[in-house]
Amino acid sequence: MSEIAKEILKIASKAVKDAQKRSLENGIANVYSKNGRIYFQLPNGSITETKPKEYMS
Repeated sequence: MSEIAKEILKIASKAVKDAQKRSLENGIANVYSKNGRIYFQLPNGSITETKPKEYMS
């Protein structure tokens, strides 16, 4: 990997971590997918497959 690609990846990774932290601080769950399954990281730090009520439509 080139040095510029490494630097871009480093900046992007920090931006994602900062956005995830802000979401949790604002009471918004982070949503992840792994092996086709959806997971929610709740503001209290717990991880669940149960969809939070805020995401129900």
